[in-house]
Amino acid sequence: MSVVAWPLAARAAPLPQVAIDPAETTVSGLSSGGYMAVQLHVAFSATFRKGAGVVAGGPFFCAEGSIVNATGRCMAHNTSIPVATLVNTTRSWAASGLLDPVSNLSASRLYLFSGTLDSAVKQPVMNDLLTYYQSFVPAGNIVYRKDLAAEHAFVTDDYGGACSVKAPPYINDCNFDLAGAILTQLYGPLNARNDGTLSGGFTEFDQTAYISGHGMASTGWIYVPQACSAGTPCRLHVVLHGCKQNTADVGQQYVRSTGYNRWADTNRLVMLYPQTSQAATNSCWDWWGYDNPDYAKKSGPQMAAIKAMVERIGSGTPPSTLPAPTGVFTSGATDTSMVIGWAAVNGAAGYNVYRGGAKANASLVGTTSYTDTGLAPGTTYSWTVKAVDGSGAESPPSSPAPGTTTGSATVCFTSSNYAHTTAGRAHQSGGYAYANGSNQNMGLWNVFVTTTLKQTGPNHFVVGGCS
Repeated sequence: MSVVAWPLAARAAPLPQVAIDPAETTVSGLSSGGYMAVQLHVAFSATFRKGAGVVAGGPFFCAEGSIVNATGRCMAHNTSIPVATLVNTTRSWAASGLLDPVSNLSASRLYLFSGTLDSAVKQPVMNDLLTYYQSFVPAGNIVYRKDLAAEHAFVTDDYGGACSVKAPPYINDCNFDLAGAILTQLYGPLNARNDGTLSGGFTEFDQTAYISGHGMASTGWIYVPQACSAGTPCRLHVVLHGCKQNTADVGQQYVRSTGYNRWADTNRLVMLYPQTSQAATNSCWDWWGYDNPDYAKKSGPQMAAIKAMVERIGSGTPPSTLPAPTGVFTSGATDTSMVIGWAAVNGAAGYNVYRGGAKANASLVGTTSYTDTGLAPGTTYSWTVKAVDGSGAESPPSSPAPGTTTGSATVCFTSSNYAHTTAGRAHQSGGYAYANGSNQNMGLWNVFVTTTLKQTGPNHFVVGGCS
C-alpha cells in the first residue's frame, strides 16, 4: 500500500457552526469506537435517535467497568455476556436520568457488521449486540452483515490492506463499501458518492474547548461539504476510530480513506471525527472504565465532550428566504465615519451591516441606514448588508458598496532610530534621536533601538499612536 500525503490543516481552529437538522444526527464506529458508538447512541438517544452503525462492537456496558470482562467476554467471548442484565441496567439508568429515555431507541435504524475472520472481537459478541438491541429497536430497523471474510478492520471497496489481514491502519480493501452501507441504512437512498475531488474542506479543530485530558487528543477533525458551508441545512454523522487508529497512530487515514467523505460530499452530510490521544490505553475509547467509572453514562467525560461537539456544530442558523438588500450606497463621509443606506426588504425584521466581512453593528439595525464609526481617515472601505428575518436568519449579502473617509490616511514607520534619522523623519542630538516636528525623544540614536513614528503633517512625526 502506498503512503498518501495530505495537505496540512491550520491547527486548533474552532469547530464550525453549521445548520444541522437535529433529527438527522447519527454515529458509527469500529472496535472501541463501535462500543463508544453504542454508548453514545444509548446514553444520548434523544440526540442519536436516527440511528447508529456498529462494526466489531458489543452490547452497552458489556465490560461493566472491568478490563477482565472487556478482554474476555466482550472480545474473545470466552464466557457468556449477560445480555438480559445489561438490558435491565440500561432501563434502570434511563429511569434514573443517567441515560436518555429508552423509548427514543424505537425510532432508530441500525447497521451492524462483523467479519467472519475477526480475531479481535469475535462474531458471537456482535450476535449478543443484536440480541441486546432487539430489546429496544424493531427488528425491521436492523441490518446485520456477518458473512464477509474480513479480519478486524474497517472495510472499504478500494483502500487498505488485504481483507484477511489484521494490521495497521486496520482499514482493509474487501471490495465492499461499508461506509456507504452504513449511511444508506441510517439515512435511506443516497445520491451517488463523489469519487473525484471533494467540494468541501477538512478542518483540524480544537478539542480542548470541550475536554482536556481524559484520553482525548488536543485536536480532532471534521469534514464539511461545500453546500453545508454555504448554509444549506445538513445532517451530521459522528465517526469513531478504533484502538491504535487515531491520527497519532495512523495519520489521517481513518479521517480521509474510510469512504465516508465521498458520500458526505453529495448528500449534505457533515462528518465529525473526534480523536483519542496516545495517553489513552492503546488509543482506545473508554468502554471499560480506564478513565472514569461513569464512562458509559451521559456524565462520562468522553461522552459529554462528544455531545458538546455535536451541539456546537449544530448551532448554525439556516439561511433566510429573504432576498439580499438592494440599492446599497455610502454617503456622509467624515474622517472617522460613513453612512450606509439601502432599500427596504419586505418582511425583514432588521438588518446587519458588514464592513470587509466583519459585522459592524452591535445590535440589529431597525432602519434602512447605519452610521459606521471608528474608521481611519483617508481610507477606502467596502460594506455589504444582510436582511434578517424574525427567527434571526440572514439573507444573502447585498452587492458591496465602497466608500472612502475624508482626511489623510495615517502613515506609520517602524525602524531603528538610526534609520529614522537617515530617512529624514528624525534628527539626533547628544546621542539621542528626536522626532522631526514634535521633537519627541525617541531614545538612544543607534541601530538597536526600534521606534514607531506616525506622520501627522509635512515633516511632522510623533512617537507611537499607530494600531
